Amino acid sequence: MKALAALLLGLSALAAEAADTLYLYNWNNYISADTAERFEKWCGCTLKQDYYSDNEEMLAKLEAGAAGYDLLVPTGNAVQTLIRKEELKPLDKGQLPHFANLNPAYVNAWYDPGNRYSVPYATTVTLIGYNADKLRELHLPTDTWALIFEPKYLEKLKGRVTVLNSQRELMAAALRYLGHSAQDTDADHWRAARDLIVRAKPYWATFSNSTYIKELAIGTIWVAHGYSNDMFRAREDAKAARRPFAIGFAIPKEGAVLAVDNFVIHKSSRRPDLAQRFIDFMLDGANAADVSNLIGAGNPNAAAVPHIRPEVAGERALFPTREDIARLEMLRDLDPKERRLMSRLWTEIKVK
Repeated sequence: MKALAALLLGLSALAAEAADTLYLYNWNNYISADTAERFEKWCGCTLKQDYYSDNEEMLAKLEAGAAGYDLLVPTGNAVQTLIRKEELKPLDKGQLPHFANLNPAYVNAWYDPGNRYSVPYATTVTLIGYNADKLRELHLPTDTWALIFEPKYLEKLKGRVTVLNSQRELMAAALRYLGHSAQDTDADHWRAARDLIVRAKPYWATFSNSTYIKELAIGTIWVAHGYSNDMFRAREDAKAARRPFAIGFAIPKEGAVLAVDNFVIHKSSRRPDLAQRFIDFMLDGANAADVSNLIGAGNPNAAAVPHIRPEVAGERALFPTREDIARLEMLRDLDPKERRLMSRLWTEIKVK
């Protein structure tokens, strides 16, 4: 009987542990270890994370049947996709007393009117990061997409440039450089963007969604197309390692993509109550500030502003000015026909 009791007690403990575990499917490097540990201590639970590096990767995994995630962190256009596919559970605003902390400019967005499913968490800009010393030495511009697309510049950078392994982001950069909207769905414009990318591709080192952070910080690459928070991290890592060069990053003059990433509860969540506790914890101003101070992301939380370090809040690429915002666009969901064409063009880019 004692053995049976011990076994039942052990099984009960395992069940309790599983019951108090929150499963988060998140972008790489998007919640600091300090923030995660503070939440676990506050809630008396365990936070477990899996990671993705592109919205399309996350959507494809869910499409393939992945389940068991409580929370996801999709960008606005991916929120729109998930709502359309009925993949999300509605929020209970009564469990989110800190929802009022959000900047009204980020509430009731086009991708989720009324915020029935989503809570804004962080913002990023897709831009150009660069080795400031090397580009100064080579007399190259730092404020234009031409740096990653034009052979006259790329000839000086061959093998030292990486671009995002993201069909939506890379096509958006090419479209902006060609004078079109990042939201443009004209098939001829898409083909022109594909041709621009194919022309530049031989000069690039690789397509990368995460390794460019380290490579830029150690000086292996000199130019990277990527996210503002990643460039922030590369700059801070280079400083910490006392590298003999500085990392800079800038929003190209032709315009770029602004992303608003959101917490949403997946339909397969076993603990939506715990998911909402996490969301409300992250809506607290001091906690919300971590994504800016420690990760280098922009912040849609008004209550976070007093807690953000001045040198971070003053970084224009992280907190764009009104003038910058006029040049930024959010990506939108594509319909099935557009998705098929985009996938075909992306395959052509990769195989050529």
